[in-house]
Amino acid sequence: MKLKMSYKISQTNDLMIRTLLRGILEEKHSKDNKVRIIEELGVHHGNARVDIAVVNGIMHGYEIKSDLDTLLRLPEQIEVYNSVFDKMTLVVGKSHLYEAIKIIPDWWGVVVAKVDENGVVTFNTIREEETNEDQNKLSVAKLLWREEALGILEEMDEANGLRSKPRDLIYSKLSTVLDQETLGKKVRETIFFRTAWRSESPLMSYGG
Repeated sequence: MKLKMSYKISQTNDLMIRTLLRGILEEKHSKDNKVRIIEELGVHHGNARVDIAVVNGIMHGYEIKSDLDTLLRLPEQIEVYNSVFDKMTLVVGKSHLYEAIKIIPDWWGVVVAKVDENGVVTFNTIREEETNEDQNKLSVAKLLWREEALGILEEMDEANGLRSKPRDLIYSKLSTVLDQETLGKKVRETIFFRTAWRSESPLMSYGG
């Protein structure tokens, strides 16, 4: 990794990992024609928020567990993230590395973050991420806001009788009429071009 940050402490925290990770991702995707980097992307209507998501041809989630965090919520987060992301990477402090590897799926990437004797934070890739083969269409549809999902159904002339219905019925319909590949593409495109981000889920974008 080219980017490094120096601190006068021996343990990582969320802020230092997030700052370094953000910079690395921006550098990695700086030549991409179409990419958005989003912090705290809500999943399952905000029941979980992945720390950083990269949206380009796929959706790649990055979950941070620093030395000062715990792994108590990780099993629940795994279930949620597995249902929607094409790829996942855990960026973990070295104190949690071995325990975390026992918990996460084999297809998740693993990056260990540590502070060396000079106070420099570095990332080391332990395992490369693979493609998720077990996404859930309904969960993917729920990445959309109600109006976005309804708009896609309108385009397909599949919205009759749904305009005043609860959002769960709209998501269910959308996941029924679209196959996995098409649904994923529609969701990625919608999130990429989304402009009216709610205050609790701000857009952090990079690239064209």
